[in-house]
Amino acid sequence: MWKKIVMGVLVVISGLAGFLVAKAQVTLYHSMNQINRDYDTVLENVDLEGIKVNSDDDIINILVIGNDARTEKSGFTSAGLTDTMIIATMDLKHNTLKTASLMRDLYVEIPGYGYNKLNAANSFGGMELLYRTIAQNFNIELDGYVNIGFKAFADVVDAVGGVEAELTESETEYLNTTNYIRNKKYRNVKPGKQTLNGAQALGYCRIRKKGITINGLANDYGRTWRQRTILNAVFDKVKKMPYTEWVEIANKVLKHIKTDLSNEKIISYATDGLRMGTTTIYQLQIPVEGYYRGSRNGEFRVGSCLVMTDGINSAWDNSANAEALNQFVFKYDGKEPFQYGTYISKQ
Repeated sequence: MWKKIVMGVLVVISGLAGFLVAKAQVTLYHSMNQINRDYDTVLENVDLEGIKVNSDDDIINILVIGNDARTEKSGFTSAGLTDTMIIATMDLKHNTLKTASLMRDLYVEIPGYGYNKLNAANSFGGMELLYRTIAQNFNIELDGYVNIGFKAFADVVDAVGGVEAELTESETEYLNTTNYIRNKKYRNVKPGKQTLNGAQALGYCRIRKKGITINGLANDYGRTWRQRTILNAVFDKVKKMPYTEWVEIANKVLKHIKTDLSNEKIISYATDGLRMGTTTIYQLQIPVEGYYRGSRNGEFRVGSCLVMTDGINSAWDNSANAEALNQFVFKYDGKEPFQYGTYISKQ
């Protein structure tokens, strides 16, 4: 008799668990179905003939794009220069999470268009050309992309209750006196540590030509450092939230995101990430220190840009930066700080 009762209880529990799992799955798919899909430009289908790329089945590389495309009051929609380009890596081989920023002003070869700034590739030929450009200059195979609009970024920061950042005097002055924070009522940031809302965090991440970070970085180096810092702060807050709040955040921001990844792939990648059991994110900027220079006045028709070098000569040479990125993505295990020359010599 007791066996029958126990079996009955187990059947009920099993049924209830199955119902909850099914309900959670339906809720999850409902949220993800709000994402804008780009199945016309699936990166794995892009023709890379003649371009050497490196890949590993245990290493997943997703290109995260922050696009400045927006419709102004006049009705004009910008061409969509890629304001932010980050390769987000889930390394199942070394159990590490990594992000590598690609500077938007990098002077690169754009297939079919000659040499120009990296952020011009998307406006010339969309995601397909941007991928071909990254592949040709850095020999990296990408598994997909996620394009995040400015509104999605601001919304997710607000959804997690804002993020803490430490601002310098120069950053504070710039944000309070320009339109980088679009809503004037939020132009009240101050030097030091504080919690930024979505509009303020977005403005902070967009600072470029003026403003020095707390660790002394300027220009696009400071800009990409701010972007990674805020993204990590958001990640730290989200991972501490209960599942129900994740769904609420997803429903607010996913409609402002575009990707070539299917729901199944997203769930598969998320599952792999959870199994890793790590939330530490290692960071890199390309070009790496010592292997680039600024362009000289009038040197190129594209204006001021960052010229990759071999670290010895001043001529354009992308080989060192391509190797550094590949070492970081495919070999770096996080056991010590990544440094291009030092790490390479230890392989």
